[in-house]
Amino acid sequence: MKRLINTYTFLLAATASLLLGGCSKKIDEAFLNPNASVRVPIEQILPGVIGNFVGSSSAAGSSYGTAYDGLYVGRYVQFWATNTSGSQYDQMGGVTGASDLLGSVWAMHYYGMGQNLNKIIEWGTEEEKWDYVGVGLAIRAWSMLTLTNMYGEAPVRDAFNTSKLTFNYDEQPLIYDTVRSIARQAVTYLERTDGNVGKGNLAIADAFFNGGDVNKWKKFAYAVIARSFNHLTNKSSYNADSVVKYCDLAMNTNAENAVAKFANTGIAGTSNFFGPIRSNVGTLRQTAFAANLVTGKNSMFTGAYDPRAHYLLREDSTGEITGIVPNKGSSGLPAKNLPFGFWGSGFAVTAAPSSDASARYLFKNGSPFPIITASEIKFIKAEALLRKGSKTEALQAYRQGIELSIDMLRDNYPQAIPAGKEITETSKNEFLANPVVVPAAEDLTLSHIMLQKYIALYGYGFMETWVDMRRYHYIDNDPVTGTQVYADLTVPSGIDLFVNNNGKLVYRARPRYNSEYIYNVDELQRIGALELDYHTKEQWFTIPQ
Repeated sequence: MKRLINTYTFLLAATASLLLGGCSKKIDEAFLNPNASVRVPIEQILPGVIGNFVGSSSAAGSSYGTAYDGLYVGRYVQFWATNTSGSQYDQMGGVTGASDLLGSVWAMHYYGMGQNLNKIIEWGTEEEKWDYVGVGLAIRAWSMLTLTNMYGEAPVRDAFNTSKLTFNYDEQPLIYDTVRSIARQAVTYLERTDGNVGKGNLAIADAFFNGGDVNKWKKFAYAVIARSFNHLTNKSSYNADSVVKYCDLAMNTNAENAVAKFANTGIAGTSNFFGPIRSNVGTLRQTAFAANLVTGKNSMFTGAYDPRAHYLLREDSTGEITGIVPNKGSSGLPAKNLPFGFWGSGFAVTAAPSSDASARYLFKNGSPFPIITASEIKFIKAEALLRKGSKTEALQAYRQGIELSIDMLRDNYPQAIPAGKEITETSKNEFLANPVVVPAAEDLTLSHIMLQKYIALYGYGFMETWVDMRRYHYIDNDPVTGTQVYADLTVPSGIDLFVNNNGKLVYRARPRYNSEYIYNVDELQRIGALELDYHTKEQWFTIPQ
């Protein structure tokens, strides 16, 4: 069929050229060949690329980015669960059938950002717009790290070879090395001030992320490197000093946070993916694990009511914060204690409201969506320092991580907080002075760090939290304390664990169906991705070695 169509097109074009003769040049100018490369200003490409950090909107495919996949990854890490039972993702199941679920990060990397970033880098180099080149490389490093942490093996060396129809997958160690190399190149270009730097209106093209601030982009690139080193805690090559070095170079104040923003003009494509206009989180409800962490019911923070509780989570009909157990729906909770949805509607209400007035935090139509924050970087640093044995410095970074998280919520997400539950300087200081939360340096544990990091990343950091939980195999014990790092986390088991898992937990997503499972089957066969339990295969970074 394709050959017939092409032949028909050729004959039609040939006939037209005979009829039109000298007019052909004008027609060529008016109707550009859609298969030919068209050069556009890179200033016009970057905004669409930035849109892919959360969830893109384009004619060729919408929702490519982290947020759509985060709806499901958030269930793996128990940020939330569905308000009914029977969800295979609440059961840690993988994607089945001809579904593209959990394929948005794949599409983001190879399509939404893909060749667009290649053109920013290529044309930016030709035009000596080194700031754009550096930004393009920084985004590519972040995208590639996010990709491999979702899927494991993936095409890197073959990825954008337009002469190929199928693509070989590369192993994760090579991908991690490539990520760091690209991020370092990004910094090199971002430090250049020659050529046409400053003449490309970076601030205009970058209006919805870093505002054209080259120093913030450098910190973003360093944060990607810090993450990549931090992910290797199960490896003998893990180096705490490398983690600390790049944390110090990354964002260290909330003013330096990498945050995606939205024009919020009243249409879906300009709105937060989690807001009512996009109508994506109507069935999701916070879990008991998350609720207990901030209400003093988790054994690690017994009695410590977190001032962030009513910023992050929703109350029930009594004004209390409770949560559900994955795959149980309303089972086990009195009707009065069923948590409301993230838009402020009742437990059973799944339709989006006409207004976001009752929504809060990330669930308003115009709320900014963090990608990497200073709070996260402080917790990464705290973990590295604790592993290194520098407990006093680890405690300092840990406390800063909590404080930055509290300040970010108070300053940026003050909407729709119940009266009397607002964060004040007094409530913040009392919480930080509680030894249950901030212990003496000698008593600081991995559980303190990882659970407070979980709270700080709640809602937006699902990808990084999933990396963390997999590093600790969800239920690993702290070798020092002998207790579970993620205290009180109960993973699905028995009938609550998806049948295809064969008793194992989830460690990866399968590659995107509508490319790999149609066109790249031989390579999927080679890596084992045709097996029904492929999603339970551990990734390289999680395997002790």
